[in-house]
Amino acid sequence: MNVTAPIGEREFKIVGKSVKRDDVLEKVTGEAEYTGDVKLPGMLHGKIKRAAIAHARIKSIDVSKALAYPGVKAVLTHENVPRVLHYGSPHPRSASCTKDQYILDDKVRFWGEGVAAVAAISEEIADEALDLIEVEYEPLPAVFEPEDAAQPGAPLIHNVGPGGNLVLDPVRVNRGNIDAGFAQADFVLEGTFSGGRPHPAYMEPNVCIADWDGSNKLTFWTSTQTAFMVRGILAEVLGLPLTKVRVLVDHMGGGFGAKQDCFQHEFLCALLAKETRRPVKMEFTRHETFVAGRSRHPCRVWLKQGFKNDGTLVARDMKLVYDSGAYGSHGPGVTIVGTNAATSLYRCENVRLEGRCVYTNTPINGAFRGYGVVQSYYALDIQMDEAAERLGMDPAELKLKNVVRAGDIAPSGHPILGHGLEICLQHGIDVLDWKKLRNRDRTPDPKHPHISKGWGIGCEMHGSSAYPGIKEQGNATVKVNEDGTVTLLTGAAGLGTGAHTALAQIVAEELGVRFEEVGIIHGDTDVVPWDIGAFASHTTYLVGTAAKMAATKVRGAVLERAAMKLQVTPGEIDLSEGRIFVTAEPGRFMTVAEAMGPSRGIPATNIVANGTYEPTKSYSFAAHFTEVDVDTETGIVEVKRVIPVHDIGRVIHPIAAQGQIEGGIQQGIGHTLTEDYIIDKKTGRSLNAGLVDYKMPLSMDMPDIETIILEAAPDPGGPWGAKGVGEDPIIAIGPAIANAIHDAIGVRFHHYPITPEDILKALREKGA
Repeated sequence: MNVTAPIGEREFKIVGKSVKRDDVLEKVTGEAEYTGDVKLPGMLHGKIKRAAIAHARIKSIDVSKALAYPGVKAVLTHENVPRVLHYGSPHPRSASCTKDQYILDDKVRFWGEGVAAVAAISEEIADEALDLIEVEYEPLPAVFEPEDAAQPGAPLIHNVGPGGNLVLDPVRVNRGNIDAGFAQADFVLEGTFSGGRPHPAYMEPNVCIADWDGSNKLTFWTSTQTAFMVRGILAEVLGLPLTKVRVLVDHMGGGFGAKQDCFQHEFLCALLAKETRRPVKMEFTRHETFVAGRSRHPCRVWLKQGFKNDGTLVARDMKLVYDSGAYGSHGPGVTIVGTNAATSLYRCENVRLEGRCVYTNTPINGAFRGYGVVQSYYALDIQMDEAAERLGMDPAELKLKNVVRAGDIAPSGHPILGHGLEICLQHGIDVLDWKKLRNRDRTPDPKHPHISKGWGIGCEMHGSSAYPGIKEQGNATVKVNEDGTVTLLTGAAGLGTGAHTALAQIVAEELGVRFEEVGIIHGDTDVVPWDIGAFASHTTYLVGTAAKMAATKVRGAVLERAAMKLQVTPGEIDLSEGRIFVTAEPGRFMTVAEAMGPSRGIPATNIVANGTYEPTKSYSFAAHFTEVDVDTETGIVEVKRVIPVHDIGRVIHPIAAQGQIEGGIQQGIGHTLTEDYIIDKKTGRSLNAGLVDYKMPLSMDMPDIETIILEAAPDPGGPWGAKGVGEDPIIAIGPAIANAIHDAIGVRFHHYPITPEDILKALREKGA
């Protein structure tokens, strides 16, 4: 890994160092406690009966046999749970988001939707009881494709929203004059693109535990990225004040955005616990994480762009249709973000965009890394390569000519800061000697004549924060204890990314103490400050800045206390590496512990300060240079080498940043070549809901990755210019692979995943 072009002259003691993460040892030894590891006395196990039909009315439901089954303690149906509509997402990204879900309903909208829930003394008994619940359905016509669902007279899935099967009103964005733009063009390209339904397939299945005490307070353990949002929506739906709901989440085994929702099983778990007056645990099987979890939105994109003969992009017309599945979840947010994103990446003054999101009778699609942007940038980037081919230009040259730069308007409506994307692209061109690669000898290796090699480039930009869709707020509390150690209290979730380590580094750096002296308290909504949740690549940018602000305040208070003891003014002393010293006499000092402890009639104390930060928008940038081998006999594509060049501003923890980039690339390779959660288009049934049939790339499938991180375009909104990195790397790798395949075999693909069957079919058609 390379980290280049440091910002400014400041010498950092802790920031920029790959310090040891506190959670590593307990995770390696198995001591780390995840929600599924929690065991409570008398705990029952909950299970959900799922519909084996995609669209139907429930005519009757008989639970008498299940209730009579030995070991069963409670059964819930739509007839005995609160009938309260709630948001599919606990933090809707738009006022257009509709409340479209009940805890349980008398209508089924997708194959696998929960229709009843059981609590029993064991998982086995709960499973057996599910078979005893008798449900009579009245089948309804179903639609499984957005095109069919959008037709006049299509079966109506909901009676909420703007009408028909639209989740929200169409999102429309216009800039400049689209007709004048196309009139300037020397040629126009038009194409249709599509993306499948990749699933996040996080290691830890969805799981929660509910327990009520005698004062009617709910304590709720769950694997979620948004603990406070879960607390809020549980309180709303269950009719409780916030003080009566406590949400706990310690370690998480991944989420990738999909664990932002408040899920059906979480409501049912709380209600079963209340009904039985015993703690209840509900944990998904791997099959259920697919059927009842969240996937990326399948999307169809129509894209028309006009170019001048010198490569200038003068007009862009785009229509996007996202498949929301049976409920809204993050459909509105994904549509708004993905549509607005298409105003940018490659500069264009004349833009007309329309994004639609449609209900279908398929499993729910939700938030996923690269939120809405993976789909739109896949189309943009591939069509840029097509334009370069039409012009006889190097695609790197065309992209470099058109990439957004400082002052261009970002999708958020803000001017872009710095030339991050241009610098990333140029850096990769220089490092690889790209022109030499393009003009390489393409004679096949005589030992492997069926292997064709190709190189491709993909570009991306992604925001750190969800502004303006959500006006976020980051909060942090920093306390200096009486022994000089420091405690950071944060509501930010730890998904396994090392975010808490980065926050501790920021506090230690700003306060002037050793990293090892900063402890973290997190994951308890009764204790830590409110947090909006871990999403939108904003934890370091948003919560990191709040933590830095709080650390600045306590640093000032510590110096004031030390000044009294040293009998100087606060302006005459400084704090570094745990030592408070007189700047004019460095040998005259005291430790932070001595400053906080008792002396000369001054009692020991601790100092507490809060930081609150409301950001606007920051953008990170990347260019991925990718080499592939295409086997023309089998159709198998092997990604051989990736050089990802990222601008993420100030790097707080280099190894963690590198891990985010490599992990995103692995997911992106899967999305582009093998991963697709397949739904039968006749019945709505899931066909590969499990890790045997859902093909993810494994460690042995990974290419050589040579990560380059540039501190090229810092954003003053983040701590010392830091920006986000969580979502970025999954975006650029897809079009880079697709463009590399074209470079290898001369065939252009407009969809993902690109399967071996697709390769062989295209080669046959090309040969014919």
